[in-house]
Amino acid sequence: MEGLIFDIQRSRQDDGPGIRTTVFLKGCPLRCVWCSNPESQRSSPEIMYNANLHIDGCEECIKACPVSTIEKDEEEGVRIGRELCRKGCNECAKVCYSNALTTVGQMVSVRELLKEVEKDMPFYKSSDGGVTISGGEPLAQPEFTREILKACKERGIHTVLDTSGYGRWGDLEEIVKYVDLTLYDIKHMNPLKHKAYTGASNELILENVRRMGQKKMPIVIRFAIIPEINDSEENINEVIGLTEEVLALRVDLLPYHRLGVSKYRMLGREYGLQSLEPPTREHLNRVRDLLISHKVGTELVV
Repeated sequence: MEGLIFDIQRSRQDDGPGIRTTVFLKGCPLRCVWCSNPESQRSSPEIMYNANLHIDGCEECIKACPVSTIEKDEEEGVRIGRELCRKGCNECAKVCYSNALTTVGQMVSVRELLKEVEKDMPFYKSSDGGVTISGGEPLAQPEFTREILKACKERGIHTVLDTSGYGRWGDLEEIVKYVDLTLYDIKHMNPLKHKAYTGASNELILENVRRMGQKKMPIVIRFAIIPEINDSEENINEVIGLTEEVLALRVDLLPYHRLGVSKYRMLGREYGLQSLEPPTREHLNRVRDLLISHKVGTELVV
């Protein structure tokens, strides 16, 4: 059993209890306009280009490209014709001495992944931590996600699933058999606005979380505060209502940030929220106070 991942991060303390190793799977059916990990979206390896690392005069990548899709550029150093690029070919990145060109996304087996996460077992035991499967969207690779979590549980490792809930209920139901806690991302409660900002309606997402609530599965609602998009009092009140309905343990508030903006340029894409600024501390406190006034437990994840 193999799957496509784009990162493994150790010593995480905001993806569930204790010290955790978070595995980021590649591929997501949603296209959130505020996404800070655009490299997670496509279900295939991609080339990222950091012009700041380019060595002037070096043309090794141009020579190595088997389809001649890389050419010199006066401002950026080189330009990649991404529509012609062979996904996962990796020849240009192999010869890039400065790592200006890198491949994001690699196939790994469950066995290989377990060897990596088991290196952190002492940290899990000392902090009541464990492994978190995130993305992208783990439900986009349901069999792989299930087998990773199953293998972790067989080794006594605490497991967390971080998901948008956009996937088949049958897949989610099988996966959560091996999950101790689900971090469930809610983008927007209005189906039309959800589709406008993510590319898909939220009907499936809400149906799945309600089914989990009916089965009394441990859930933490994660809500990213995006100014002028989903931070209205009406929308937040609906999030509170959902939290109470599914008996969620609490709501994690994640402030919008711009840390991933440079990645869009490295992937040859446009970022859709160029003028949007992160919420102020006062704004975050108002949202938090609204949740607290409804006796909803909340944490600010920054």
